[in-house]
Amino acid sequence: MSDTSATPEDVRHVADLARVDLDEAEVDEFAEQFADILGYFDALDEVPHVDREVDLVNVMRPDEERECLTREDALRNAAETEDGYFKGPNVS
Repeated sequence: MSDTSATPEDVRHVADLARVDLDEAEVDEFAEQFADILGYFDALDEVPHVDREVDLVNVMRPDEERECLTREDALRNAAETEDGYFKGPNVS
């Protein structure tokens, strides 16, 4: 794909960082795959740079203050409540 290469040492280093044990066949296979992946990054260098001004526009609506639910209304459809709060399953 490109002249970019990944050595078996590079693969072993990445595998060591990821705490992955690889045998020699896997190291060779991943070296080829790493080279292909790095080739894709090389292709990004060929994309032309476009100069333009970025017009940022806020697409969010402004916050509106509204009356909130009462505690009773909020808890009305809850499966379980306790002391005026939602009650969920115990997490151990």
